[in-house]
Amino acid sequence: MSEAQTVSSGSGIVRDLTAFQHNILVILSEEPMYGLAIKRQLEEYYGTEVNHGRLYPNLDDLVEMDLVDKSELDKRTNQYELTEKGNEAVLGRLEWVLSKFVTDDDRADSVRALVDAQH
Repeated sequence: MSEAQTVSSGSGIVRDLTAFQHNILVILSEEPMYGLAIKRQLEEYYGTEVNHGRLYPNLDDLVEMDLVDKSELDKRTNQYELTEKGNEAVLGRLEWVLSKFVTDDDRADSVRALVDAQH
């Protein structure tokens, strides 16, 4: 494995993914994408170039963990799509972050405002 050395999936939640791998899953939660589109979104987020040698081994690891499906669009282009287990991993991570962040009504209201702004 490239970045995550150990993967423990209890109750379908993958806890030992790297932040980079979680970011890939979050990007794919929007819609299926090909590798270059994922790379562009990561570069936009990080504000720097993402090396192919980092991206594709991590995508392969996520496919191996059954968090992402890989299919061939054409002979040169693969498409990546979040699996149900991958969706559960994103939701599990979000639930954990919210359990730490939402400590009072003011913080809960802040989160509600963010969610409402997305609609």
